[in-house]
Amino acid sequence: MSGVWIFDRRGVARLITHPTRESFEQRPDHQPGTATAPGARPRVLVYLPANQVIRSYDELEQRLGELGWTRYRPKVDGLVQFHRSASTAHLISLPNRFSDLKPFHMYDIVVKNRSFFQVRDPC
Repeated sequence: MSGVWIFDRRGVARLITHPTRESFEQRPDHQPGTATAPGARPRVLVYLPANQVIRSYDELEQRLGELGWTRYRPKVDGLVQFHRSASTAHLISLPNRFSDLKPFHMYDIVVKNRSFFQVRDPC
C-alpha cells in the first residue's frame, strides 16, 4: 500500500492514498497548555506542593513568585519571561498566550524548579 498513514488523537490510523495539503490540515481542537503536533499526547503542568494543574499565566506567575521568580518586562515581542534575580542567568521564556504553551516550555519550568513542578498526562 502506498500513501501516508495519519493517526488521530485516539490513535486510530487511516491511509491517505493521494495526499494533498488539505488532507493534512484537519487539526484537532486546541486545548490550553497542550501539544498540538499530530499524534502528540497532551500534557499539563502541575504545581506539586498543592497538586494544582496550572491553567493560566496568573496561576503560573503566582506559583513562580512564591519560588523567587519575577516577571521580566523587556521589549520582547511574543514572549513572557520570568527571571530569578539580577545576579543569575536563570530565565524562563514562554509564548505570549498560555494556549500556545508547549511541552518543551513546561519542561523548561520543571528543569529550573525540579521539586516544585511536574509535566503529566491530563487525567
